[in-house]
Amino acid sequence: MNTLSVKVTEDIYYIGVNDRETHLFENMWPLDNGVTYNSYLIKDEKSVLMDTVKINKVDLFIEKMEEALGGTHLDYLVIHHMEPDHSSSIRTILGLYPDVKIVGNKKTKEMLKEFYGIEDQNMIEVKEGDELCIGKRTLKFFMTPMVHWPESMVSYEKCDKILFSQDAFGGFGALNGPIFDDEINWKYYESETRRYYSNIIGKHSKQVQGVLKKLSDLEINMICPVHGPVWRTNPAKIVEEYTKWANYQTEEGVVIVYGSMYGNTATMAETVARQLAEEGIKNIKIYDVSKTHASYIINDIWRYKGLILASCSYNNGLFPAMANLVKVIEMNNIQNHILGICGSYSWSGGGVKTLKQFAECSQYDVIDHMVEAKCSPKKEDLDSLSIIAKEMAKKLRGE
Repeated sequence: MNTLSVKVTEDIYYIGVNDRETHLFENMWPLDNGVTYNSYLIKDEKSVLMDTVKINKVDLFIEKMEEALGGTHLDYLVIHHMEPDHSSSIRTILGLYPDVKIVGNKKTKEMLKEFYGIEDQNMIEVKEGDELCIGKRTLKFFMTPMVHWPESMVSYEKCDKILFSQDAFGGFGALNGPIFDDEINWKYYESETRRYYSNIIGKHSKQVQGVLKKLSDLEINMICPVHGPVWRTNPAKIVEEYTKWANYQTEEGVVIVYGSMYGNTATMAETVARQLAEEGIKNIKIYDVSKTHASYIINDIWRYKGLILASCSYNNGLFPAMANLVKVIEMNNIQNHILGICGSYSWSGGGVKTLKQFAECSQYDVIDHMVEAKCSPKKEDLDSLSIIAKEMAKKLRGE
Protein backbone atom coordinates (compact mmCIF):
# COMPACT_ATOMS: atom_id res chain seq x y z
CA MET A 1 0.00 0.00 0.00
CA ASN A 2 1.31 3.43 -0.90
CA THR A 3 1.60 5.74 2.09
CA LEU A 4 2.79 8.94 0.37
CA SER A 5 1.27 8.90 -3.12
CA VAL A 6 -2.51 8.80 -3.54
CA LYS A 7 -4.30 6.82 -6.24
CA VAL A 8 -6.44 9.09 -8.42
CA THR A 9 -7.69 6.27 -10.61
CA GLU A 10 -6.25 2.98 -11.80
CA ASP A 11 -2.51 3.55 -12.45
CA ILE A 12 -2.68 7.34 -11.98
CA TYR A 13 -1.25 8.78 -8.78
CA TYR A 14 -1.34 12.14 -7.07
CA ILE A 15 2.17 13.03 -5.90
CA GLY A 16 1.67 16.69 -5.05
CA VAL A 17 3.04 18.51 -2.03
CA ASN A 18 1.83 21.16 0.39
CA ASP A 19 3.80 24.34 1.00
CA ARG A 20 2.94 25.97 4.31
CA GLU A 21 6.26 27.81 4.63
CA THR A 22 6.21 30.26 1.69
CA HIS A 23 4.70 33.57 2.80
CA LEU A 24 4.02 35.17 -0.58
CA PHE A 25 3.00 33.50 -3.86
CA GLU A 26 5.05 35.06 -6.68
CA ASN A 27 6.54 37.08 -3.81
CA MET A 28 3.38 39.24 -3.90
CA TRP A 29 0.23 37.38 -2.81
CA PRO A 30 -0.16 36.23 0.84
CA LEU A 31 -0.43 32.51 1.49
CA ASP A 32 -2.08 32.53 4.90
CA ASN A 33 -3.50 29.07 4.21
CA GLY A 34 -0.54 27.74 2.23
CA VAL A 35 -0.60 26.36 -1.31
CA THR A 36 -0.18 23.04 -3.10
CA TYR A 37 2.07 22.15 -6.00
CA ASN A 38 0.31 19.23 -7.66
CA SER A 39 1.99 16.62 -9.81
CA TYR A 40 0.72 13.31 -11.16
CA LEU A 41 2.24 10.04 -12.31
CA ILE A 42 0.64 7.85 -14.97
CA LYS A 43 1.78 4.21 -15.10
CA ASP A 44 1.05 2.43 -18.37
CA GLU A 45 3.32 0.69 -20.85
CA LYS A 46 5.20 3.95 -20.50
CA SER A 47 5.37 5.96 -17.27
CA VAL A 48 4.60 9.68 -17.48
CA LEU A 49 5.26 12.42 -14.94
CA MET A 50 2.84 15.32 -15.27
CA ASP A 51 4.77 18.44 -14.15
CA THR A 52 7.09 18.83 -11.19
CA VAL A 53 6.99 21.03 -8.07
CA LYS A 54 8.76 24.01 -6.57
CA ILE A 55 12.36 23.18 -5.71
CA ASN A 56 11.91 23.79 -1.97
CA LYS A 57 9.72 20.66 -1.85
CA VAL A 58 11.75 18.46 -4.19
CA ASP A 59 12.89 15.86 -1.62
CA LEU A 60 9.37 14.86 -0.56
CA PHE A 61 8.23 15.04 -4.17
CA ILE A 62 10.93 12.60 -5.32
CA GLU A 63 10.08 10.26 -2.46
CA LYS A 64 6.42 10.24 -3.48
CA MET A 65 7.26 9.76 -7.15
CA GLU A 66 9.62 6.86 -6.52
CA GLU A 67 7.04 5.17 -4.30
CA ALA A 68 4.42 5.49 -7.06
CA LEU A 69 6.86 4.27 -9.70
CA GLY A 70 7.59 1.19 -7.62
CA GLY A 71 10.95 0.61 -9.28
CA THR A 72 9.73 1.09 -12.84
CA HIS A 73 11.43 3.47 -15.27
CA LEU A 74 10.26 7.02 -15.93
CA ASP A 75 9.78 7.48 -19.66
CA TYR A 76 8.20 10.92 -20.15
CA LEU A 77 7.99 14.25 -18.35
CA VAL A 78 5.11 16.42 -19.62
CA ILE A 79 5.62 20.12 -18.94
CA HIS A 80 2.33 21.99 -19.09
CA HIS A 81 3.61 25.23 -17.59
CA MET A 82 7.09 26.63 -17.06
CA GLU A 83 6.49 28.87 -14.05
CA PRO A 84 9.17 27.88 -11.51
CA ASP A 85 6.69 26.71 -8.87
CA HIS A 86 6.07 23.83 -11.31
CA SER A 87 9.34 23.59 -13.24
CA SER A 88 12.21 24.26 -10.84
CA SER A 89 12.61 20.53 -10.05
CA ILE A 90 13.09 19.56 -13.70
CA ARG A 91 16.88 19.45 -13.45
CA THR A 92 16.58 17.11 -10.47
CA ILE A 93 14.37 14.78 -12.51
CA LEU A 94 16.85 14.83 -15.40
CA GLY A 95 19.66 14.02 -12.97
CA LEU A 96 17.78 10.98 -11.69
CA TYR A 97 16.39 9.89 -15.07
CA PRO A 98 18.76 11.18 -17.77
CA ASP A 99 16.96 9.25 -20.51
CA VAL A 100 13.52 10.69 -19.78
CA LYS A 101 11.86 12.36 -22.76
CA ILE A 102 10.50 15.85 -22.16
CA VAL A 103 7.15 16.66 -23.74
CA GLY A 104 6.33 20.32 -24.32
CA ASN A 105 5.61 22.92 -26.96
CA LYS A 106 7.89 25.30 -28.87
CA LYS A 107 7.76 27.99 -26.18
CA THR A 108 8.42 25.38 -23.49
CA LYS A 109 11.62 24.49 -25.29
CA GLU A 110 12.72 28.14 -25.37
CA MET A 111 11.97 28.64 -21.67
CA LEU A 112 13.78 25.44 -20.64
CA LYS A 113 16.92 26.90 -22.17
CA GLU A 114 16.47 30.40 -20.76
CA PHE A 115 15.44 29.36 -17.23
CA TYR A 116 17.61 26.28 -16.66
CA GLY A 117 20.08 26.01 -19.53
CA ILE A 118 18.41 22.78 -20.64
CA GLU A 119 18.71 21.96 -24.33
CA ASP A 120 17.29 18.46 -24.40
CA GLN A 121 17.74 16.60 -27.67
CA ASN A 122 15.17 14.07 -26.45
CA MET A 123 12.40 16.65 -26.26
CA ILE A 124 9.16 15.84 -28.05
CA GLU A 125 7.68 19.09 -29.32
CA VAL A 126 3.88 19.00 -29.46
CA LYS A 127 1.36 21.28 -31.15
CA GLU A 128 -2.40 21.80 -30.90
CA GLY A 129 -4.21 18.47 -31.16
CA ASP A 130 -1.10 16.26 -31.13
CA GLU A 131 -1.38 12.94 -29.32
CA LEU A 132 1.01 10.73 -27.38
CA CYS A 133 0.18 7.04 -26.98
CA ILE A 134 1.64 5.56 -23.78
CA GLY A 135 -0.10 2.14 -23.88
CA LYS A 136 -3.81 1.78 -23.34
CA ARG A 137 -3.89 5.48 -22.63
CA THR A 138 -3.41 8.38 -25.02
CA LEU A 139 -2.70 12.01 -24.12
CA LYS A 140 -4.06 14.75 -26.38
CA PHE A 141 -2.58 18.24 -26.10
CA PHE A 142 -4.30 21.62 -26.32
CA MET A 143 -2.46 24.94 -26.32
CA THR A 144 -3.78 27.48 -23.78
CA PRO A 145 -1.55 30.55 -24.28
CA MET A 146 -1.82 33.28 -21.62
CA VAL A 147 -3.73 31.06 -19.22
CA HIS A 148 -1.68 32.35 -17.76
CA TRP A 149 1.77 32.17 -19.46
CA PRO A 150 2.48 32.06 -23.20
CA GLU A 151 3.70 28.44 -23.18
CA SER A 152 0.77 27.10 -21.12
CA MET A 153 -0.97 23.99 -22.38
CA VAL A 154 -3.23 21.23 -21.04
CA SER A 155 -3.48 17.54 -21.77
CA TYR A 156 -6.50 15.27 -22.00
CA GLU A 157 -6.19 11.60 -21.09
CA LYS A 158 -8.64 9.95 -23.46
CA CYS A 159 -9.18 6.62 -21.68
CA ASP A 160 -10.49 7.89 -18.34
CA LYS A 161 -11.33 11.33 -19.76
CA ILE A 162 -9.10 13.26 -17.37
CA LEU A 163 -8.04 16.85 -17.99
CA PHE A 164 -4.60 17.80 -16.68
CA SER A 165 -5.27 21.52 -16.60
CA GLN A 166 -2.05 23.10 -15.19
CA ASP A 167 -2.91 26.41 -13.42
CA ALA A 168 -6.45 26.56 -14.82
CA PHE A 169 -9.10 25.45 -12.30
CA GLY A 170 -6.59 25.76 -9.46
CA GLY A 171 -6.63 27.78 -6.27
CA PHE A 172 -4.72 28.88 -3.20
CA GLY A 173 -4.77 26.85 0.01
CA ALA A 174 -2.89 23.78 1.20
CA LEU A 175 -4.80 20.50 1.20
CA ASN A 176 -5.39 19.64 4.84
CA GLY A 177 -5.82 15.90 4.41
CA PRO A 178 -8.63 15.93 1.82
CA ILE A 179 -7.37 15.93 -1.78
CA PHE A 180 -10.51 15.36 -3.84
CA ASP A 181 -13.51 17.63 -4.33
CA ASP A 182 -15.85 15.12 -2.66
CA GLU A 183 -13.65 15.21 0.46
CA ILE A 184 -13.20 18.96 0.90
CA ASN A 185 -15.39 21.65 2.44
CA TRP A 186 -15.90 23.82 -0.66
CA LYS A 187 -16.94 26.84 1.42
CA TYR A 188 -13.44 26.79 2.91
CA TYR A 189 -11.74 26.68 -0.49
CA GLU A 190 -14.16 28.80 -2.54
CA SER A 191 -12.80 32.18 -1.46
CA GLU A 192 -9.16 31.11 -1.86
CA THR A 193 -9.92 29.67 -5.30
CA ARG A 194 -11.55 32.92 -6.39
CA ARG A 195 -8.68 34.93 -4.86
CA TYR A 196 -6.30 32.85 -6.96
CA TYR A 197 -8.36 33.40 -10.09
CA SER A 198 -8.91 37.13 -9.57
CA ASN A 199 -5.27 37.90 -8.85
CA ILE A 200 -3.36 35.35 -10.96
CA ILE A 201 -5.58 34.30 -13.86
CA GLY A 202 -8.23 37.01 -14.03
CA LYS A 203 -6.30 39.50 -16.15
CA HIS A 204 -6.45 36.92 -18.93
CA SER A 205 -10.20 36.25 -18.67
CA LYS A 206 -10.68 36.73 -22.41
CA GLN A 207 -8.19 33.93 -23.03
CA VAL A 208 -9.89 31.83 -20.35
CA GLN A 209 -13.19 32.25 -22.19
CA GLY A 210 -11.48 30.96 -25.34
CA VAL A 211 -10.04 27.93 -23.55
CA LEU A 212 -13.40 27.08 -21.96
CA LYS A 213 -14.97 27.17 -25.41
CA LYS A 214 -12.15 25.07 -26.91
CA LEU A 215 -12.53 22.38 -24.25
CA SER A 216 -16.33 22.45 -24.12
CA ASP A 217 -16.72 19.52 -26.53
CA LEU A 218 -14.58 17.22 -24.38
CA GLU A 219 -16.22 14.73 -22.05
CA ILE A 220 -14.39 15.47 -18.80
CA ASN A 221 -14.76 13.04 -15.90
CA MET A 222 -11.99 14.53 -13.78
CA ILE A 223 -9.86 17.68 -13.61
CA CYS A 224 -6.34 17.51 -12.19
CA PRO A 225 -4.93 21.04 -11.71
CA VAL A 226 -1.48 21.94 -10.39
CA HIS A 227 -2.91 23.87 -7.41
CA GLY A 228 -5.80 22.99 -5.13
CA PRO A 229 -8.08 19.94 -5.01
CA VAL A 230 -8.53 17.26 -7.66
CA TRP A 231 -12.04 17.41 -9.14
CA ARG A 232 -12.96 13.74 -9.50
CA THR A 233 -16.68 13.78 -8.62
CA ASN A 234 -18.07 17.08 -9.86
CA PRO A 235 -15.61 18.73 -12.28
CA ALA A 236 -18.51 20.70 -13.75
CA LYS A 237 -18.60 22.70 -10.51
CA ILE A 238 -15.18 24.30 -10.97
CA VAL A 239 -15.81 24.78 -14.70
CA GLU A 240 -19.02 26.61 -13.77
CA GLU A 241 -17.15 28.84 -11.30
CA TYR A 242 -14.41 29.66 -13.81
CA THR A 243 -17.02 30.40 -16.47
CA LYS A 244 -18.75 32.84 -14.12
CA TRP A 245 -15.52 34.57 -13.13
CA ALA A 246 -14.13 34.70 -16.69
CA ASN A 247 -17.32 36.39 -17.87
CA TYR A 248 -17.24 38.92 -15.01
CA GLN A 249 -20.54 37.73 -13.56
CA THR A 250 -21.06 39.40 -10.19
CA GLU A 251 -23.38 39.21 -7.19
CA GLU A 252 -25.46 41.99 -5.68
CA GLY A 253 -23.29 43.69 -3.08
CA VAL A 254 -20.86 46.53 -2.51
CA VAL A 255 -17.18 46.63 -1.61
CA ILE A 256 -16.17 49.87 0.09
CA VAL A 257 -12.44 50.57 0.22
CA TYR A 258 -11.06 53.59 2.02
CA GLY A 259 -7.67 55.20 2.51
CA SER A 260 -7.67 57.42 5.59
CA MET A 261 -4.86 58.96 7.62
CA TYR A 262 -6.76 60.39 10.58
CA GLY A 263 -10.18 58.80 10.36
CA ASN A 264 -12.13 61.40 8.39
CA THR A 265 -12.38 59.41 5.16
CA ALA A 266 -13.02 56.30 7.25
CA THR A 267 -16.05 58.05 8.74
CA MET A 268 -17.35 58.71 5.24
CA ALA A 269 -16.91 55.03 4.35
CA GLU A 270 -18.77 53.88 7.46
CA THR A 271 -21.55 56.38 6.80
CA VAL A 272 -22.17 55.34 3.20
CA ALA A 273 -22.12 51.69 4.31
CA ARG A 274 -24.93 52.36 6.76
CA GLN A 275 -26.85 54.27 4.12
CA LEU A 276 -26.51 51.31 1.74
CA ALA A 277 -27.88 49.02 4.44
CA GLU A 278 -30.86 51.33 4.84
CA GLU A 279 -31.41 50.97 1.09
CA GLY A 280 -31.68 47.21 1.52
CA ILE A 281 -28.20 46.14 0.40
CA LYS A 282 -27.16 43.16 2.53
CA ASN A 283 -23.75 42.21 1.14
CA ILE A 284 -21.43 45.05 2.15
CA LYS A 285 -17.69 44.67 2.69
CA ILE A 286 -15.54 47.50 4.09
CA TYR A 287 -11.75 47.48 3.81
CA ASP A 288 -9.05 49.78 5.13
CA VAL A 289 -6.69 49.76 2.17
CA SER A 290 -3.70 50.29 4.48
CA LYS A 291 -4.50 47.23 6.56
CA THR A 292 -5.76 44.58 4.15
CA HIS A 293 -3.60 43.18 1.36
CA ALA A 294 -4.87 44.12 -2.09
CA SER A 295 -5.37 40.47 -3.11
CA TYR A 296 -8.18 40.00 -0.56
CA ILE A 297 -9.84 43.23 -1.66
CA ILE A 298 -9.56 42.25 -5.34
CA ASN A 299 -11.15 38.90 -4.46
CA ASP A 300 -14.30 40.60 -3.17
CA ILE A 301 -14.31 43.22 -5.92
CA TRP A 302 -14.41 40.35 -8.41
CA ARG A 303 -17.35 38.89 -6.50
CA TYR A 304 -19.60 41.93 -5.96
CA LYS A 305 -20.89 44.36 -8.57
CA GLY A 306 -20.76 47.56 -6.50
CA LEU A 307 -17.51 49.35 -5.67
CA ILE A 308 -17.03 52.54 -3.68
CA LEU A 309 -13.53 54.02 -3.44
CA ALA A 310 -12.93 56.62 -0.74
CA SER A 311 -9.56 58.32 -0.45
CA CYS A 312 -7.96 61.20 1.34
CA SER A 313 -5.47 63.32 -0.59
CA TYR A 314 -1.74 62.82 -0.26
CA ASN A 315 0.88 65.02 -1.95
CA ASN A 316 -1.75 66.37 -4.37
CA GLY A 317 -2.77 62.87 -5.37
CA LEU A 318 -4.17 59.60 -4.09
CA PHE A 319 -3.33 58.09 -0.73
CA PRO A 320 -0.43 55.75 -1.70
CA ALA A 321 -2.09 52.49 -0.62
CA MET A 322 -5.21 53.47 -2.59
CA ALA A 323 -3.06 54.35 -5.60
CA ASN A 324 -1.59 50.85 -5.45
CA LEU A 325 -5.04 49.25 -5.30
CA VAL A 326 -6.25 51.28 -8.27
CA LYS A 327 -3.18 50.16 -10.20
CA VAL A 328 -3.92 46.52 -9.38
CA ILE A 329 -7.55 46.95 -10.46
CA GLU A 330 -6.36 48.36 -13.77
CA MET A 331 -3.68 45.67 -14.14
CA ASN A 332 -6.21 42.87 -13.56
CA ASN A 333 -8.64 44.38 -16.07
CA ILE A 334 -11.60 44.07 -13.69
CA GLN A 335 -14.87 44.76 -15.53
CA ASN A 336 -18.64 45.00 -15.05
CA HIS A 337 -18.88 47.22 -11.98
CA ILE A 338 -20.81 50.18 -10.63
CA LEU A 339 -18.40 52.74 -9.18
CA GLY A 340 -18.95 55.38 -6.52
CA ILE A 341 -16.33 57.88 -5.35
CA CYS A 342 -15.84 60.04 -2.26
CA GLY A 343 -12.98 61.34 -0.13
CA SER A 344 -11.45 64.22 1.75
CA TYR A 345 -8.66 66.78 1.57
CA SER A 346 -7.12 69.44 3.79
CA TRP A 347 -5.96 72.18 1.38
CA SER A 348 -5.09 71.39 -2.25
CA GLY A 349 -7.01 68.15 -2.89
CA GLY A 350 -6.07 65.50 -5.41
CA GLY A 351 -7.53 62.25 -4.06
CA VAL A 352 -11.03 62.48 -5.49
CA LYS A 353 -9.67 64.17 -8.61
CA THR A 354 -7.38 61.19 -9.29
CA LEU A 355 -10.17 58.70 -8.62
CA LYS A 356 -12.35 60.61 -11.07
CA GLN A 357 -9.61 60.30 -13.71
CA PHE A 358 -9.50 56.56 -13.03
CA ALA A 359 -13.28 56.39 -13.43
CA GLU A 360 -13.19 58.24 -16.74
CA CYS A 361 -10.68 55.75 -18.14
CA SER A 362 -12.61 52.73 -16.88
CA GLN A 363 -15.60 51.07 -18.49
CA TYR A 364 -17.54 51.13 -15.24
CA ASP A 365 -21.03 52.48 -14.67
CA VAL A 366 -19.93 55.53 -12.69
CA ILE A 367 -22.23 57.32 -10.25
CA ASP A 368 -22.05 60.99 -11.24
CA HIS A 369 -22.47 62.36 -7.73
CA MET A 370 -19.14 62.47 -5.85
CA VAL A 371 -18.52 63.82 -2.36
CA GLU A 372 -15.28 65.49 -1.28
CA ALA A 373 -15.07 66.84 2.27
CA LYS A 374 -12.60 69.51 3.37
CA CYS A 375 -10.63 68.43 6.47
CA SER A 376 -13.39 66.60 8.37
CA PRO A 377 -16.78 65.67 6.89
CA LYS A 378 -19.59 68.01 7.91
CA LYS A 379 -23.24 67.04 8.26
CA GLU A 380 -23.98 68.17 4.72
CA ASP A 381 -21.11 65.97 3.43
CA LEU A 382 -22.41 62.92 5.26
CA ASP A 383 -25.98 63.59 4.14
CA SER A 384 -24.73 63.98 0.57
CA LEU A 385 -23.25 60.48 0.68
CA SER A 386 -26.80 59.15 0.78
CA ILE A 387 -27.15 60.17 -2.87
CA ILE A 388 -24.30 57.78 -3.73
CA ALA A 389 -25.92 55.03 -1.63
CA LYS A 390 -29.37 55.49 -3.19
CA GLU A 391 -27.98 55.58 -6.72
CA MET A 392 -25.81 52.52 -6.07
CA ALA A 393 -28.78 50.56 -4.68
CA LYS A 394 -30.95 51.50 -7.67
CA LYS A 395 -28.30 50.44 -10.18
CA LEU A 396 -27.68 47.16 -8.35
CA ARG A 397 -31.40 46.39 -8.53
CA GLY A 398 -31.54 47.41 -12.18
CA GLU A 399 -33.96 50.26 -11.53
